[in-house]
Amino acid sequence: MPRIASRYAGIVLVTVLALSTTGCGYNAIQAGDEEVKAQWAEISNQYQRRADLIPNLVQTVKGAADFERDTLQAVVEARAKATGIQATPELVNDPEAMQRFMAAQDELSGALSRLFVSVERYPQLTATAGYRDLQVQLEGTENRITVARGRYIDSVRRYNTLVRSFPSNLTAMVIGAETKPTFEARSDVGDRPPEVKF
Repeated sequence: MPRIASRYAGIVLVTVLALSTTGCGYNAIQAGDEEVKAQWAEISNQYQRRADLIPNLVQTVKGAADFERDTLQAVVEARAKATGIQATPELVNDPEAMQRFMAAQDELSGALSRLFVSVERYPQLTATAGYRDLQVQLEGTENRITVARGRYIDSVRRYNTLVRSFPSNLTAMVIGAETKPTFEARSDVGDRPPEVKF
């Protein structure tokens, strides 16, 4: 009889442990972490696509003999800075590295915007099929970046809510799961309206 009682006690213990771990949020935290990483990978892919298109754009624009070299140089330097920061999955756990990455990408976006504004003064360049194709591809990529950033922000919001909500916050503390940084609008970089002089 004691063997049967200890067997039942073991079954009850295993059942209680299984039920308590399903309610602790461990699996949901792991799933949320993987979702954030997947959304980050999509952002990284789109930023890389943009970076890969820029050399072709620069070469196309260089063909305009009197085009402003400073504008092209700013784009080349911003691209080098943006691609110099590795967009690894670990970046989503480091707020300072995330800020540096975002600043570099915003600087590149601003340089590209200034380039497109400058190019408008060269109708012979804007009329070429190569330039128009690159501009369309870059605009499409910028749209994809915006969508990917929105999805990333949403996945981070869900994850951060999970690791801060009871009872999963207790599990998060035990396993060291912390909130993740997200993209924030910045007023000091990005697309500023161009200065128009007559």
